[in-house]
Amino acid sequence: MRQEFDVAARVRQVIDEAGCTQREFARRVVMDPSKLSRSLGGTRRFTVAELARIADAGRVDAGWLLGTTGPDETAADTPEPAARTSPPEGGRPLQIVRETVRLIAEHGFHSVRVADIAAACDTSTAAIHYHFPGRAELLEAAVRWCMDEDTMRRAARLAEADDALEELRQLIDLQVPDSTQQRHQWLVWMDLWSEAARSTAIGQLHAAFYREWRRTIAEVIRRGITQGVFRDVDPEFSALRLTALIDGFATQVVATAPGEGGTSAEVMRTACLAYLDTELSAQPPHRPDETRSSPFP
Repeated sequence: MRQEFDVAARVRQVIDEAGCTQREFARRVVMDPSKLSRSLGGTRRFTVAELARIADAGRVDAGWLLGTTGPDETAADTPEPAARTSPPEGGRPLQIVRETVRLIAEHGFHSVRVADIAAACDTSTAAIHYHFPGRAELLEAAVRWCMDEDTMRRAARLAEADDALEELRQLIDLQVPDSTQQRHQWLVWMDLWSEAARSTAIGQLHAAFYREWRRTIAEVIRRGITQGVFRDVDPEFSALRLTALIDGFATQVVATAPGEGGTSAEVMRTACLAYLDTELSAQPPHRPDETRSSPFP
């Protein structure tokens, strides 16, 4: 138990020296914040891969975290010593995850090999396994990174809005796959949906993300009712309908490349905003033939 306490104490030291919150540090090392908290509290052991990512983020040696090397020593079996002269932006773990997300979006999770990820990161397969031992860990990390990125973008958009109606419009716009980044994220979500049906761990992550996403929408709707911009509807049920509408349209949009005759991003945006007009807005709904031309052929 003494050794475990020392490990937790040294991880806390790394977090303190990083100058960020514990949650932000968890994002940097692509780790579930609750797992980091439990490990720091002594009710859960850090895995070797987690300690490798923590060492990378803190620019310290993993052996020092475990007490097997001194602060100025480097463990002999570490694939990538902490004293790199040109570390990837955000550290090696985040680089691995970003490239994994890109490759999954372009080729599908089951078509991506560890060797492909290593080549994209200009490193070795040993270095990939050092940070993420298996494909399951890589998929979970990729999904978690996408979730965190999406959550941060949502918070930024909500901060810019004047009222709940504008907040909801901003959230809808954020989900429309009209950029390469958004198309990539939706393609990763599609792989996640199929994996969630087969994997308990990924399924739980998927369920947690959607609970939080629907909760965000429901809170905005509830706020809009109080502000008088939305009708008196059931916020949870309306959030369920709206998120399902977004998912369905986004799937259609990314099913074909832009300009190939499928459902366009603009059609998705128009249809989802029309939902606000007809189902939520306290004002009379706009009529397409009165205020704008229909996006449909």
